[in-house]
Amino acid sequence: MSDASFIPYAAPSPVPDDQLVARATAIHAEMEGRRSIRDFSDRPVPRAVIEYAIRTASTAPSGAHRQPWTFVLVGDREVKRRIRIAAEEEERENYEGGRLPPEWRSAIAPLGTDWHKPFLEVVPWIVVVFEQRYGAAPDGSRRQHYYVKESVGIACGVFITTLHRLGLATLTHTPSPMAFLTKLLRRPENERPYIVFPVGYPAPGCLVPDLTRKPLAEVMVEITTADLDR
Repeated sequence: MSDASFIPYAAPSPVPDDQLVARATAIHAEMEGRRSIRDFSDRPVPRAVIEYAIRTASTAPSGAHRQPWTFVLVGDREVKRRIRIAAEEEERENYEGGRLPPEWRSAIAPLGTDWHKPFLEVVPWIVVVFEQRYGAAPDGSRRQHYYVKESVGIACGVFITTLHRLGLATLTHTPSPMAFLTKLLRRPENERPYIVFPVGYPAPGCLVPDLTRKPLAEVMVEITTADLDR
């Protein structure tokens, strides 16, 4: 017998059948406009807005509901500067020191990126997400976490979507390697850096690559019984 307690599900109000496709189309159109940017404004963003975006991200499903993530919020100017310096040191080695294999360099070349990351000091907020490899039980022992990377990835997706719906922008920044963030931000040994999100408003005149996303036929496959019984 399970010891878990249950409450009635507060289901969202159903959308009438004749409005479902229109609602789905509108959501797609909104999210189709989302882009990662590297040219941010220094326009302030209220801390409460970022806190609620993190709260919303934390509604994501996770293995055994362990919620194996930590969102580290940085608004301090000096800490942002230190993050930039450390990130650029690693990225310089990637771009100029030969750590990036030729195929990788070729793949990112159309995006025009390099090791310079000035946006890390321009944005009002940096959110560094850490994955918790394991947790701590009340008695101090290790508490097993499950599907950590999958769970943290879903939470980050919810975070990105929330920011876009708030009219904010971000970038999925993953300086490699990222171990410097654990030391710099004084995180415990059970946490590993997962992704860096600079968060703010786009700078006036911000440009983004003219990208085309894969059509539905390339990202979805429908399987029927007839396909399985061939």
